[in-house]
Amino acid sequence: MAEMIQAVRGMNDILPPETFLWLYAEYIFRRTLLGHGFQEIRFPILEKTELFKRSIGEITDIVEKEMYTFLDRNEESLTLRPEGTASCARAAMEHGMLHNQIQRLWYSGPCFRYERPQKGRYRQFHQFSAEVFGLTGPDIDAELIVMSASILEKLGIKSFSTLQLNSLGTPASRSEYRKRLIHYLSENKDQLDEDSVRRLHKNPLRILDSKNPDMKDLIANAPKLLDHLDEESLQHFEKLQEYLKYAGINFEINPCLVRGLDYYTKTVFEWVTDKLGAQGTVCAGGRYDGLVEQLGGKPTPAIGFSFGMERTILLMKQSEKNHKIDTGIHAYLITDSESTFAAGLKTANYLRTKVPGLRLVLHCGGGSLKNQFKKADKSGAQYAIIIGEHELKTRSISLKNLREDIPQQSLYQDELAEYLKLKISKK
Repeated sequence: MAEMIQAVRGMNDILPPETFLWLYAEYIFRRTLLGHGFQEIRFPILEKTELFKRSIGEITDIVEKEMYTFLDRNEESLTLRPEGTASCARAAMEHGMLHNQIQRLWYSGPCFRYERPQKGRYRQFHQFSAEVFGLTGPDIDAELIVMSASILEKLGIKSFSTLQLNSLGTPASRSEYRKRLIHYLSENKDQLDEDSVRRLHKNPLRILDSKNPDMKDLIANAPKLLDHLDEESLQHFEKLQEYLKYAGINFEINPCLVRGLDYYTKTVFEWVTDKLGAQGTVCAGGRYDGLVEQLGGKPTPAIGFSFGMERTILLMKQSEKNHKIDTGIHAYLITDSESTFAAGLKTANYLRTKVPGLRLVLHCGGGSLKNQFKKADKSGAQYAIIIGEHELKTRSISLKNLREDIPQQSLYQDELAEYLKLKISKK
């Protein structure tokens, strides 16, 4: 016997009944985003490697260690997308969607990073994201954060989550702060771990996000970026806080929240939880006003967020909310011979056409009527639809209620369609 092939490590199968949770979450995301005037955009999972080097930053863990990158047959370097924002910006630029326009876009799908697999962190993971291009003010920042809170509420997991806020200022003010931070960290270089020493002069802000407990006090005493913001960034951040308070959104200021991607400016935020161990970020986002220009376009303000779907699903499993989309079977169609199966095939197609939303299983594989009734009952269907030789001769169809003690009925095809339409509409 050949050896069984298993999934690639860190790339997981999603099976029923968990897929029902995914369906429910995706339904909530889509309905909420459409309700806020967002439109869906779709783009490839494979991009030129330069896109991510230029946008994310070459001195980041993602670009240095985590990207799935390879040369194709033309010796061109390609990468499976590690995140979606750069691809969304590239697609919007390429198709002329950004110049003097406001775009509210959403997308979903898999991303890929070569990380150590653990609970809530996989090498293939899924994100549901929203991006807005063309607006500069804190009003759209507040709108997006309030929308993310609404999604968490509808999914029944907002009580598990805390909103953390920070501002990274403009590139100019951040550059001045960067000098102060490097000076402070250099004076305490003996307390830095190997990773932080490597980042000290290339990406020192990422040191503030270190999870090394031995560096906790060092980071806590570091200069705060919020104390070095330019006036414009400070006013932007204060106005955002004012809007969120007015909207009833509680938040914490986290001066060490810097995000792992180089393109962020001004507002950054995360919804975090203590229910998932080390992988506590459920939704993260922020403003990236310089990204489009960085990618060769005209200066375009932008902000967005992404939900990690795997972590969202893990939280939903801990919620008391009934996350349920009705996917149950309404009817199970039974036949007792080849000739009656042919009639059943035609009838099943007719009923699905005439009865919107009907979920009907046509029994295949033969077997006795008794065995077929057992399978109909096991399917959870409300009704068994029976077409035997008698029904074939009389051009009728028998209907049996499998869940209530009601006499079996004999109906014509049109009558059955109307009956099922009425019953399903009441559910």
